Amino acid sequence: MWTIAGLRVHSRRIDVFFESHAMPVASPFVAPPVSLLYVPGHKARALEKARGLAADMLIIDLEDAVPPDAKAEARAGASAALAAGFPGKTVALRLNATDSLHHADDLALLASVHPDAIVLPKVESTATLDALAVPDGLPVFAMIETPVAVFDARAIAAHPRVAGLIAGLNDLAHELRLPDGRDRIAMAMAIQTIVLAARAAEKLAYDGVCNLIDDAAAFAAEARDGHRLGFDGKTLIHPSQVDPCNAAFAPSPAAIAAAVALVAAASGGAQRHEGAMVEDMHVAAARQLIEREALRAERRAGMTAP
Repeated sequence: MWTIAGLRVHSRRIDVFFESHAMPVASPFVAPPVSLLYVPGHKARALEKARGLAADMLIIDLEDAVPPDAKAEARAGASAALAAGFPGKTVALRLNATDSLHHADDLALLASVHPDAIVLPKVESTATLDALAVPDGLPVFAMIETPVAVFDARAIAAHPRVAGLIAGLNDLAHELRLPDGRDRIAMAMAIQTIVLAARAAEKLAYDGVCNLIDDAAAFAAEARDGHRLGFDGKTLIHPSQVDPCNAAFAPSPAAIAAAVALVAAASGGAQRHEGAMVEDMHVAAARQLIEREALRAERRAGMTAP
C-alpha cells in the first residue's frame, strides 16, 4: 500500500514488469486515482454495484446526492459499506459542509468508520481546515467551489491535511452567474488556478463532474480536456463514466511503447533519441509513466497489496 500526502492507495510493486523489459527497478511511484466515483450513501444497490466497477476511488456521498430526509439513512449506509470493505479500492467519504446542520452527525460517524480519506465541500480558507474535527492523519480532499476558494486555492492546497483539490464546477458556475451554465471556457482561469495551486503544493488535482450522463461523446471530450489541462483524474456521477474516464487519462499504447524504448536506450545525461534531445528528466518521466500505468492496471484488476 502506497501513500501520497497521507492518502493510502492500494497496489504493490511491479518489479517483475521492469525485469521482463530488462530495465533497472525504479523506486516505487504511486499511481494516483484517476476515476473518482460519487456513490450516494443511502443507495445500497449503488454501493454494491460499485464494488465491481473499475473506479480507482469511491466517494461515498453524504452531501449533494442525498436529500435532507435521507441523511441519517446515508450515514447508516456508509457505515455498513465501509465495514464490509471495498477490496482493491480507495474509499473516501464526502461530508456535509462545516456550516451544514448535518456536519456534526457526519463527524460523529467518523468515530466508528475508517475511510481512506474524506472529501470536504465548500472549503474557502485554511481556517476551515484548521478547525476540522476529524481524526489526525486522515487525508482531506478540499473542494474548490466559490470565487473566494479559487483565490485562496494555493493556501488551501498547501495545508498539511490536504491530499488534493477537487474542482466543484457546478457550484462555481452558479457563484459566477454564468449565463450558459457550466461553461468551461468561461471558467478557464479558475480551472487552471486550481491545477496550479495543487502543483505548487505538490498535491493532487481533480476535475469536476460532467452532468451529461447520456452524452458519451461530450463526457469523453471533457475528460480529455481535463487531462490536457493537467488534472490527475476526474470526479464522476454515473457508473457509465468510469471506463471512459480511465481511457481518457491513460497514455496511448504508442506513448507507453515510446517510454519503454526511451528507458531502455537511456545512457545518462543528455543524448539524442529518435530525433530529439532528451535528458535524465525525460527518462525519469518515462519510467514513472510505465510504473504508474502498470500499478493502475493491477489495481483495476482487483489486486491488493500483499
